[in-house]
Parts: sequence; C-alpha cells; structure tokens
Amino acid sequence: MSNSWKIYILAIISFLVGTSEYIISGILDNIAHTLGITLAAAGQLITIFSLVYAIFTPILMALTASMDRRKLMLFSLGLFIIGNILASILPGYKWFIVARVIMALGAGMVVVNALTIAAKIASVGKQASAIATVVMGFTASLIIGVPLGRVAAEAFGWKSVFGGIALLGIVAMLVIFFTLPYTKGDKPIPLSQQLSLFRRPKVLIGLSITFFWLGGYSIAYTYLSPYLLNVSGVSENLLSGVLLIFGIASLVGSKFGGYSTDRWGVSFTLVGGMAIHIIMLILLSFVTHSLFGVLVILILWSFAAWSTGPTQQFHLATIEPELSGVLLGFNQSIMQLAMAVGAGVGGIFVEKVSLTSITWFGALGVLIAIVASLIASSSNSKQKLIDIKNKPVIRNK
Repeated sequence: MSNSWKIYILAIISFLVGTSEYIISGILDNIAHTLGITLAAAGQLITIFSLVYAIFTPILMALTASMDRRKLMLFSLGLFIIGNILASILPGYKWFIVARVIMALGAGMVVVNALTIAAKIASVGKQASAIATVVMGFTASLIIGVPLGRVAAEAFGWKSVFGGIALLGIVAMLVIFFTLPYTKGDKPIPLSQQLSLFRRPKVLIGLSITFFWLGGYSIAYTYLSPYLLNVSGVSENLLSGVLLIFGIASLVGSKFGGYSTDRWGVSFTLVGGMAIHIIMLILLSFVTHSLFGVLVILILWSFAAWSTGPTQQFHLATIEPELSGVLLGFNQSIMQLAMAVGAGVGGIFVEKVSLTSITWFGALGVLIAIVASLIASSSNSKQKLIDIKNKPVIRNK
C-alpha cells in the first residue's frame, strides 16, 4: 500500500474520532430525554470532553513519546474504543461522563499521533498536504459525521451511535496493524521540559496564532445559525442546506491550505487566508436578505478560515522539528480551549451587546492572529539572515 493511501486511512480515523466528539451536539435532545437531565447538563458532556482532551493530551503524549507510533496508535484507538463501548452499554448520566472521559483520553492521542505519522511518512515537500488530509478528515466529521449520527440515532437509538463508532474503531485497528509501518517515536522529554517550551517566544507566538484564529472563528461560528436566521434573513427551511455548503467549503479550504503551504509557503498562506477570513466576517454584517450574497460570503469565509488549519499545524511542526509531536499535542489542546473560550465570549457579546456584534469581535480575534503571524514570519527571516552570516565560507585553494 502506498503512503498516500496510508495517509487517507489516518484521515478516516480522524473522521471517526471527530464524529465521537461532535456527535453530542447533534443528539443533545435525545440524550437529555433518555437520561432524564436538562439540555444544559447534556451540553456539559461536550465541555468535559474538550477539557479532558485539552489537559491530558500533552501529558499522555509526553509519557508515550518514545513508543513506536504504530503501537501508540493501536493503544490510543483501544482506549477510544473502550470509551465508546462503555457509552453504548452503561446506564445513567454519571457513567456516561466516565465513558466520555475515557473516550477523550484516547481521542487526543489518536489525532496527534495521526498528524505526526502523516508528516513522517509523506513525501519530501508534501508534508503540509499530508497534514491537511488528516485535518480534513477531522473537519469532515462536523459536516458528515454529525448528520449521519443524527439519522442513526433516530433509527436505532442514540447509544447505537457509540456502538457503531466502537465497531468501526476495531476495524481501523486491524487496518493499522496490517498497513502502517514501524514509525520511530520521539526522544523522551520530561513534562517539565515540555512545559518549558512556553518560555520560548517563537512557541508562544506560534500557539497564539492558533488561539486567536480559532477563537475568533468560534465567536462567530458558534452562533451562526441564529445569526443567519435573525440577521442575514435566511429562511429556516434553507438553513440546513446553507450550513452544508458552508461545511463543504471548509473541506476544500483545508485541502487547499496544505497545497498552498507546499507551493507558496507558510507566511503567505496564513496571512492571506486570515485576511480573507476577516473581510468575509465584516461583509457578512452588511449583506442581508440576499441569499446569493450570503452564500458567497459564507463559502469564502469557510474556505479561508479552514485553509489556516493545516498550514498552522505544519508551521508548529517545523518550529521545533525534534519536538513536533509535543507541539502538535499542545496545539490540539489550544484548539479545544480556543473553541470553548470563543463560544463563551461570543455568548457574552450576544447577551450584552447584540447578535450582530459577533462578526466584528470574531474579526478582531483573527486580526490579532495575523499580527502574531507577521511577528513569527519576521522573526524567522531575521534568524535565517543570522544563520547565513554565521555560515562559514569555504574558499577554493
């Protein structure tokens, strides 16, 4: 099997993991009814998953740094499968929380490991595209996985969704066992030394790009449905189709981001994508009651926003190449935190200011990410000049 196909397998596994994380939002009402809890309590299942994912992924990746990547992937998937099995068979809200915690512990390692393996087995010059493919799989779970999960939940009950994910996870384990090659792990690094990375300016700047880009996106995206209905004038019967188109654009943008990075570089792709991201958020506040105009803006917004995803993953992997797994782990944590913070901040603006304000505040968050990206690019350029000046000159005798 070619490495290209192996990367697509990793993307499918990322899709599976993403579906298990985001499916809750699609079946929230079913879970609340079955478990006899409020919608708010059911919503906490999303928060719990995100927090466990964000906090423990870097720790677990540190403890398993030297492990063969294939073995680690099998171990992580096994943990993820156990969580899904428990979610499908155990009764009650508290046991479901336990299942979600176990699920999140495995999911974080699966995604980071998939990104690391993809970058290592990709052809020279195609690393960013490989990462983009895996990211695209994770992104696809929002567009395809959640609706499919909703259909399955309506037909067979919501617990069947997690049983089905567990079954597909077992199939994925078998495929990985027979197809993925031995992939050397990273040099073991104590957690204290990993945390010391946060004292390095280029690491802090790199992670801040993720936080403000995705936080700004989340401020607007979390409340996109009510915004389109109440501000943009999209009718309720067209909303699902509009959101589907928005999701498809994100898949195309993610793939283009990897291609653009390989072709034109990190800085051009990051700054260009985020600049379009900001322009579309601002334009969305002006274009109302024109379905065509709103659709064009949403497509360009989603395309530009998610072109940043694989580019930023690749950027972080190259900041400290020997610690790429560590930084990708931290980045996954920052992404989860950014989505949670963005949703919370957006809620405050909706309540205290107005629904129409979310696009402007979202744009402000992305603007900060652009400034951080330009600082990172300037710093890299200066470092390259220093390296060139310090490079010894070899003269022919």
